[in-house]
Amino acid sequence: MSQKVKPSVQSLKSMPADYRFLGSPPLSDPPLENSSALVKDLIIPRNGHLKNGFNGTGVSVGGVDNGNEDSPYSVSNGEVSSLVDGDHPVVPLPQSTDRRWSDTSVYARKKVLQFWVQLPNGNWELGKVLSTSGEESVVKLPEGNVLKVISETLIPANPDILDGVDDLMQLSYLNEPAVLYNLEYRYNQDMIYTKAGPVLVAVNPFKEVPLYGNSNIEAYRKRSNESPHVYAIADTAIREMIRDEVNQSIIISGESGAGKTETAKIAMQYLAALGGGSGIEYEILKTNPILEAFGNAKTLRNDNSSRFGKLIEIHFSETGKISGAKVQTFLLEKSRVVQCAEGERSYHIFYQLCAGASPTLREKLNLTSAHEYKYLQQSTCYSINGVDDAERFQAVTEALDIVHVSKEDQESVFAMLAAVLWLGNVSFTVIDNENHVEPEEDESLSTVAKLIGCNISELKQALSKRNMKVRNDTIVQKLTLSQAIDARDALAKSIYACLFDWLVEQINKSLAVGKRRTGRSISILDIYGFESFDKNSFEQFCINYANERLQQHFNRHLFKLEQEEYIQDGIDWTRVDFEDNQNCLSLFEKKPLGLLSLLDEESTFPNGTDLTLANKLKEHLSANSCFKGDRGKTFTVSHYAGEVTYETTGFLEKNRDLLHSDSIKLLSSCSCHLPQAFASSMLIQTEKPVVGPLYKAGGADSQRLSVATKFKDQLFQLMQRLGNTTPHFIRCIKPNNVQSPGLYEQGLVLQQLRCCGVLEVVRISRSGFPTRMSHQKFARRYGFLLLESIAAKDPLSVSVAILHQFNILPEMYQVGYTKLFFRAGQIGVLEDTRNRTLHGILRLQSCFRGYQARSRLREHKRRVTVLQSFVRGEKVRKEYTELLRKHRASSTIQSHVKRRIAKKQYKATVDASVVIQSAIRGELVRRCAGDIGWLKSGGTKRNESDEVLVKASVLSELQRRVLKSEAALREKEEENDILRQKLQQYDNRWSEYETKMKSMEEIWQKQMRSLQSSLSIAKKSLEVEDSARNSDASVNASDATDLSGSVGDFRTHARTRSVGVGLSVISRLAEEFGQRAQVFGDDTKFLMEVKSGQVEANLDPERELRRLKQMFDTWKKDYGGRLRETKLILGKLGSEESGGSAERVKMKWWGRLKSTRF
Repeated sequence: MSQKVKPSVQSLKSMPADYRFLGSPPLSDPPLENSSALVKDLIIPRNGHLKNGFNGTGVSVGGVDNGNEDSPYSVSNGEVSSLVDGDHPVVPLPQSTDRRWSDTSVYARKKVLQFWVQLPNGNWELGKVLSTSGEESVVKLPEGNVLKVISETLIPANPDILDGVDDLMQLSYLNEPAVLYNLEYRYNQDMIYTKAGPVLVAVNPFKEVPLYGNSNIEAYRKRSNESPHVYAIADTAIREMIRDEVNQSIIISGESGAGKTETAKIAMQYLAALGGGSGIEYEILKTNPILEAFGNAKTLRNDNSSRFGKLIEIHFSETGKISGAKVQTFLLEKSRVVQCAEGERSYHIFYQLCAGASPTLREKLNLTSAHEYKYLQQSTCYSINGVDDAERFQAVTEALDIVHVSKEDQESVFAMLAAVLWLGNVSFTVIDNENHVEPEEDESLSTVAKLIGCNISELKQALSKRNMKVRNDTIVQKLTLSQAIDARDALAKSIYACLFDWLVEQINKSLAVGKRRTGRSISILDIYGFESFDKNSFEQFCINYANERLQQHFNRHLFKLEQEEYIQDGIDWTRVDFEDNQNCLSLFEKKPLGLLSLLDEESTFPNGTDLTLANKLKEHLSANSCFKGDRGKTFTVSHYAGEVTYETTGFLEKNRDLLHSDSIKLLSSCSCHLPQAFASSMLIQTEKPVVGPLYKAGGADSQRLSVATKFKDQLFQLMQRLGNTTPHFIRCIKPNNVQSPGLYEQGLVLQQLRCCGVLEVVRISRSGFPTRMSHQKFARRYGFLLLESIAAKDPLSVSVAILHQFNILPEMYQVGYTKLFFRAGQIGVLEDTRNRTLHGILRLQSCFRGYQARSRLREHKRRVTVLQSFVRGEKVRKEYTELLRKHRASSTIQSHVKRRIAKKQYKATVDASVVIQSAIRGELVRRCAGDIGWLKSGGTKRNESDEVLVKASVLSELQRRVLKSEAALREKEEENDILRQKLQQYDNRWSEYETKMKSMEEIWQKQMRSLQSSLSIAKKSLEVEDSARNSDASVNASDATDLSGSVGDFRTHARTRSVGVGLSVISRLAEEFGQRAQVFGDDTKFLMEVKSGQVEANLDPERELRRLKQMFDTWKKDYGGRLRETKLILGKLGSEESGGSAERVKMKWWGRLKSTRF
């Protein structure tokens, strides 16, 4: 790919040859001796290929200053321009040497002629003509290379004002490099949509661009954004449908990877946003995941390539709301089910099922991983970067739920998919010398039979044998290995194709249930574009035939619109000649000697081969100008977009699409409902009458319609439906083959533009009067060029005056009621003149405005300086006065404050001195009163003064001692208070402890007394009971017989022994009780003595008391348990006794024992 070209695109070819600025002297052509020497032997022939390379970066022709290359009016250093014919010199504007005007000097430079030059690699570069001599021109490329080319090979470039226009119809010079540059200019700025007359060109950005979303939908709905967009096309369609009550259609085409599917989604999203509200729009959008999973696959060119054509017809109610939809599909690529090239994948749904099926479903369908199926093993590509097949499978199941496909039907669909995969694993074994085979009974065969619900023997027979009906007899023919493999693959392809059609039928039922149709609809056609590969097969043959039909439909529609606009504006118009593709269509459709007819005829012959088909085509069609026979199995067809060479290998097999009647019977005998439905649909197609050369007596499969015939019928129905609608065209373009954003390959884009017919569309549109401008806009844009006043004239008069002033020939334009219509390139004359005039005006205005600005700046500076001096002086003076006032005020305040503080300090010192002196003097007087007598009145003043001095010497010492004594006294008083408080606390705690100990002692004594009383009562009771037993035993012994007497003696002895045991146990308990009472009493007494201070011991009495209490509680619990056990034992012994007196005594004793509380 060549380097991106972004210099200005300008052209002066349409300017008057003798036009010069006022006051500019004529200038002859500059000498070209040096340049001629430099470019000697460097010539580009008429085909645009270089004969020699040359680098002319060192060439300097002329002395023009180097300007800004980004400016549309600048030129590079060393460039001198001349017209192509060399007859009219071009004079540049006078240039100023004052560097103060360097910012406006670019407008004074002469614009150099620029042309497109085709390089040997096929790319186009923008070059500037340095000189022209005869039939050759010297051109300088942006990289600095200087080339000598044939002048006729140069293609003029458009003015810079047309860079990046959003409609290719606005280009003054319409040619391939201009269209390529304009699309690239917009593509680099993420403006991927460009209009080409009635067609929208969409370049795939291969990245997210900020052109979609609710805000953009709202902008196009309110028409606040008029840039080219899919939203604009959809908005126009829905508005025209409501306004004109005519059905609309949006036709989307382009090669694989150009973005057709995404473009169709975007259009559907806009229609759903505007016509939504009923909920059906959500179901319509959810059909996309289903159709993509079952109809899209990864190819070498596209990770999500649609392998079928699709027409979605969206119906609207009277209020403009979506009321239903219908989906129609075309030419599904069934061969991809059983054949897959390296680096590609089969249909997405196979990989999604293997990756995303639940464990229950996997077990039910006996699914394994994708790489274990032979149909998928043909390519090592099992995944797509950035795509999660398991997640996509969940999205498909959710979409199936939304379009009301039941869970049972979903499981049946997945079973059919698994059956197709397992069919590919069915292998065959040779059974005789004639290479006849039969399927191996392995896991694959049994799984297929289980999934489709048939008998294994019937499946084996359908795959290995064929029943041939000859008159009234039926002949069973065994199949060879190749025939068996073909039968197996045909069954797999038929099951998948019928499954795809069944899903589309279910979707249509869901979208049409309960919906009222008003006849208003918008159809979105997502169909394959023109294809031309190194090897073109049957699929490309049908695709290019469909594109020929669409191109004819487009041409007719285009001329219809043109004619309506011309008639509406009342201009003279004659039919524009264009290249009609009817001859190519006749080559396909002519009967009986057309491509399709001959293909169907050869398909009926059992011995027909691909080579015989090629020879038959060459024999009957060689006279057609659009057909050219080649060697072997190839032939060439001249389509509207170019010649395509087809290879007939596989044509007959794909056109026949054979599925024997045995396979159909096998499907009809299955227990599952889907195979039965598939067989019914195939039988219905088989029963259709076939006429013409395709009719031939034979079995069911010979009576079926061929693929080409069915596709032709579908195409005619599609064209009839589109003919009743108002079409809107979108051509999708793929900028590169590596799917990389920002990469723009000119050759690839140009090939697609030719294949999509975009250049032909614009050429046809521009054959009449492609440039159109309203009277008001034309007068407003070019009215200032008139030499006379136009203030009082209407726009039409101004427009006519402009045309007359610039001598535009009458045949180059037409004046309509509301617009002016121009031939191609005519607007460039006025545009160049307007640019030159504006350049001069801008230069003059810039100079005058610069002078005015500088004058005003100098005056402003002077005034500002004077004003600043006054303002600053006044400001300083005010600041100084304020500062002086503050200084004086602060000094006054300080003097008053200092004086006040000094006065307070002095007064406090005097008062303190007086107090101290009075206290000291009083103390001294009191101390010395007993030792010093009354002074005699006759003493002299000198002695008195000496005594006063002696007493004052001890004043400070006395004062210090007094203060120290007072401080010590206060400290001792505080310590005494603290000690008294602690002593009071200890007294309180001691009284509390004494109270607790007394209460505990009383409790223990009570418990001891209770235990003692219980023991004494127990002893007495046992003694009474013993005496009673003895008396009863004596009475019983006197009355009993010898035998009973002996038994009674034994029982009396036992009872006596048990009573003795009870007494011994109670004695031990009483003895233990006494010992424990003595121990606890002694310990308690000892701790009380330690507590009271009578006994000194190194222990904590409080903690010991708590521990002693715990020991007592533990012993008491244990003692009570043993006492209860004793009670139980004595109770058992007592129950064996008889006699009312003993029972009453026992009850009385235990009653008393129970009443005693421990």
